[in-house]
Parts: sequence; structure tokens; C-alpha cells
Amino acid sequence: MLPRRYRAHHATPVSSLVHTPHPWASALGMAAVVLLGAWLGLLIVGSVHTPVGPMDTSMTLRPSVTGGTKINVSPLGALELDSHVAPIRLDVDVDRLDPARSQDLVENPQLISGLQDEISRDVRDGATDLAVRSCIAVVAGATALGLAVFRSPRRALTAGGLALALLAASGTAAYASWNPKSVLEPRYSGLLSSAPSVVGDARSIISEFDVYQKELARLVTNVTKLYEATSTLPAYQPDPGTIRVLHVSDVHLNPAAWHIIGSLVKQYEIDVIIDSGDTMDHGATAENAFLDAIPGLGAPYVWVRGNHDSLITQEYLSKLKNVHVLDEGAAMDIGGLRIAGTGDPRFTPDRSLEDGGEAVEYMAGIRFASALRDQERAGTPVDIAVVHNPLAARETDGTVPLVLAGDIHRRENELLPFGTRLKVEGSTGGGGLRAVERDEPAKVETSVLYLDRTTKRLQAWDEITLGGLGLTSAEVTRHLAEENTPLPTASPSPSATPSPNPSPGPGSPSPAPSL
Repeated sequence: MLPRRYRAHHATPVSSLVHTPHPWASALGMAAVVLLGAWLGLLIVGSVHTPVGPMDTSMTLRPSVTGGTKINVSPLGALELDSHVAPIRLDVDVDRLDPARSQDLVENPQLISGLQDEISRDVRDGATDLAVRSCIAVVAGATALGLAVFRSPRRALTAGGLALALLAASGTAAYASWNPKSVLEPRYSGLLSSAPSVVGDARSIISEFDVYQKELARLVTNVTKLYEATSTLPAYQPDPGTIRVLHVSDVHLNPAAWHIIGSLVKQYEIDVIIDSGDTMDHGATAENAFLDAIPGLGAPYVWVRGNHDSLITQEYLSKLKNVHVLDEGAAMDIGGLRIAGTGDPRFTPDRSLEDGGEAVEYMAGIRFASALRDQERAGTPVDIAVVHNPLAARETDGTVPLVLAGDIHRRENELLPFGTRLKVEGSTGGGGLRAVERDEPAKVETSVLYLDRTTKRLQAWDEITLGGLGLTSAEVTRHLAEENTPLPTASPSPSATPSPNPSPGPGSPSPAPSL
């Protein structure tokens, strides 16, 4: 046995044998438990079933990076709203429609006057119930997981309290960033044939809300028919004060583009198609037969030359029926609009000539801007300018309200310093048939522009995006041009006489487009 003095000097403290976790590791572990437990709680019990007007819905909170609200109407599709910015998203699923209640709304329009208050009350009650359930769910989930991981009631309760604080902070952020205008700019995905009915007409929603309410009731009724045959819903009739323009670009010899364009012309009742170039790949005579489908698209076709289109292409197009070729700043009155355009000064497939680079585009834009000013001095101001390259388009700032371009195969939208709105369209041909060489085919992109027939100013636009080859998905996003969109000064009277024609009744649905 060792002497007592030796044992006292060399003994190792028991506390030094116990591993003490690093503070950062402990904090990260607690954070992981709080987040995972709160998510599991919301996933399991954080849903509320509540009636909203004639619909039975399920409201759920879900963790999200961007926030917002998603409304699912199966099998029609979904509407996404940028309603708030917070780490939680509100999901609303339409579980069932009451056919009898929906039919009453259509047959007795006087019931619609109280529908808005009823829906507001239902949503408020459902949101309150959801908030209470969500608080219980996150606390229970984080506490249970904390108890399982830490084996300590104190740390488990701490995890539950932190989860509750996190949910409260997220709710506060959502409330502070709430955007009531988000309903005017929904993003729709699902059956493309239903998009005009779901998204609606910008001017009708803003200035003819009484008409929109009646159409909404009719839409609710017709959703039930989709469960039997997913054909389409009745499309809204065009607002007499709206000119509809379909902006396409960079088709690049993709024959599927003509079917898509033709379908959209019928579905949205397009007045004018504007193509900002690169319809071809090489501009050779052998490619000209590809253009023969244009006269049958159902609307006047305005075209400017892109850097993949040759003068041979331009000459062939100029001889086709219902096609209007614009070049060197020329302007025409088409579909109620005065449109001017100029072709791209470059021809990329011709390797024997120097390209000229960006300087050539800038000079072309300067010459085009001069032609636009000449039009204004002559008393015939241009409503829409069309070029191929965005660099040339920027030189027109201050000379025209709206300039359209393409070339870069991605969308851009910008209000330039002197008031001109620049809209660059993506590739309506999905980058052309060369896209099959990629791992993931490029998306097909086009836009429907709504312009006021009196002022000729852009009011709103729908960005339409289709999945690559196969067209397995469709998305429509509504945007408003705030600089030209008048806000309602007063709520329309329920007895006001509607200016637009009502949509067809349930017995006369529009035919589904063939994509």
C-alpha cells in the first residue's frame, strides 16, 4: 500500500475523467434538435382542416427558405404567392368542393356579395386555429426529441422553449413582411390549359372586381368537372380595353415551338405575335421551309432578324402571308399598336466576315433610337420597339415606352433610367434542337403582354415556362407594370354593369389546347 502522502500527491481528480462537450458543439446539437423537432412536430400534427366558403381545405405550416403561400387545387395545379418573407410557408390544399353550395353561388349571384366576408372570416378562424396547433406541435416535437437525445428533462424543455421562440419570430417576420398585393402576381403551375382562367385578366381583376367575383364563382363550379375530365375551364373573354401580345424569341428551328405558339394564340386570344429573332440556326435556304407554319398561327406575325437569321431568311419571310418584317427602324400599325424594329447587324454563321462585337450592337441601337425620335417628331410615336440584342435595346431608352429583345436565352426585365421598360425573352424553342445535347433540356419560354388599348402602355404580363423536351411541366407567373397600372380608386358597386363579356357557361367549355 502506497503512503498517504504519495497517494494525495499523485491522485487524479474524478472530474477530469468526465468528457465535457465543447460549448459550440453543445449549441449546434441543441439547434439541430430544435429545428428537427419543430419540423417533425409540424409534419405530424401541424395541419388544420377548415371550410373556406364552398371548399373544404387543409392549412399547414411548413419550413421554407423563402416563405410565401402555396394553394394546391388538385388536379388543376397550384398557385404560389410571394405573400411574406419568413422561414415558414403556408400550404393550403383544397380537399373537396361542395357541388351544391357552388351551384347555389352561380344560380343566385346575390349570395356572392356576402361571400368575401365569409371567406375572410373562415380564413381568419382557420389561421388562428393553425397558429395554436403549430405552437403546440413545435413545442411537443422539440421537447420529445430533446428528451430522446439529451436524456435530460431540463434540456428537453429548453429545446421546446427555443422552438416556440423560433416559431414566434418567424410569425413576426411573416407579419412584418406581409404583401397584400401578392395575390395580383401569382405564379401558376399545372395544367396550362387552365392558366387564363386561374390567373385571370389583369385589368378585370383590378378595375372590374364585381365581374371577377362572378367569374370566380363560375370557376369554382367548373373545378368539379376537372375531376371527371381534365379538359379545361372556360377562359375569360378578352377585356375590350386590352391588347394581347405574345412575345417569342430564339426558336432556333424547333418545330415544337409552332404548336406551342398556335395553342397560346387560341387560348389567350392573342392579337399580335412579336418575334425578336433567331428563328433559324444557319440562315440557309434549306431552312426556309421551316417558316411555312407561321401564316397558320392565327395572328399577325411581327419579326426582326437575329444574328442566326440571314437576309435570305428575311426575304423569304417578307413574302409570307400575315408576316410583317421590320428592319432599319421601319414602323407599322399592327393589331392596334405602332411597332418599329431593326434587324441584328451581325450574322454569326458567316465565319468569313469580322463579327464586330458589342460596338456594332451599340451603333445599331443608336441608329434605331434616332429613327424612333424621327417617328415621334412626325406625330406617329412608336408603342413597342423590337430588336434582337439587349445591348442595342438599351440605346432606345427614353424614346419608346417598351422595347423587346432576345438573344441571351434567358429572361430579363428592367425599367431603364429614362422610363423605357426593357423585356428580354428566353428561348421559345428551348435553345433549339441542339438542346438535346445537354444533360437537362432547356426550358421553353414565352410571355403574354397585356397593353391598354387607349394609352398603348403595358399593364401586366404572364411569363409562361414549359419543361424541356416532353413538356412535362407548365408554369405561368403574373407580373404587373406598376408604372402604368392604375390602382382602383373605389370598390366597384355590386350592381355595376360589367364591361367585359362574361365567360362561357359550364355547358360551353373552351377546347383544351393541343401541346
